[in-house]
Amino acid sequence: MTAGNDAGPPPAATDGGAGYAGALVGELGQLDRAVYAAIADTPTPLLDEPMRRLSNAANFSKLWIGIAAGVALVGGRGGRRAAATGLVAIGVTSAVVNQAVKRFADRARPDRTGEDVPEERYVHMPESTSFPSGHSASAFAFANAVGAQIPLLSGPLHFLAGAVAYSRVHTGVHYPGDVIIGSLIGSVMGDLVVSAEARWLQHRRQTGA
Repeated sequence: MTAGNDAGPPPAATDGGAGYAGALVGELGQLDRAVYAAIADTPTPLLDEPMRRLSNAANFSKLWIGIAAGVALVGGRGGRRAAATGLVAIGVTSAVVNQAVKRFADRARPDRTGEDVPEERYVHMPESTSFPSGHSASAFAFANAVGAQIPLLSGPLHFLAGAVAYSRVHTGVHYPGDVIIGSLIGSVMGDLVVSAEARWLQHRRQTGA
């Protein structure tokens, strides 16, 4: 009997597509937790305080509201429009994430004590479920919405959004997968809000409203 026969057939052969999908999800979950643990175990004394402060600054979208105020103040009519669109994108995205996705994705928050996340990184651990990351979703929704209308700001805003998303893993309150999916949701929602606004403005011009 060969080693291949001893190993048995793969999950897809025994359980069909559902078995393969379940095994894949399990492997991705293990990878997700392994990356989280690796970040927790890596000493980063120079990053810990900036990441903690950045993560806290994004609570309740305070960081993005502040940036929107600055864009509206110095950007003229276009800046005010971009700032308003960015804030609408945050509002819509937050509703989708918190009222829809999180209700169906009951993933517990990471055990940062058990994973030995340094206390110097600690921020408030939210009571909501872990998947997806609302901070990441709001960050990329704002970056996509404002960046689409002010391309000069797109790069800096997306860099900052990425930093906020990473800070949620660094401080131990999210797994990497939470922030990746949250970022994707936010990007899509930001684009949808920009597209909806463009159609609305076109309709107003055509109808003279």
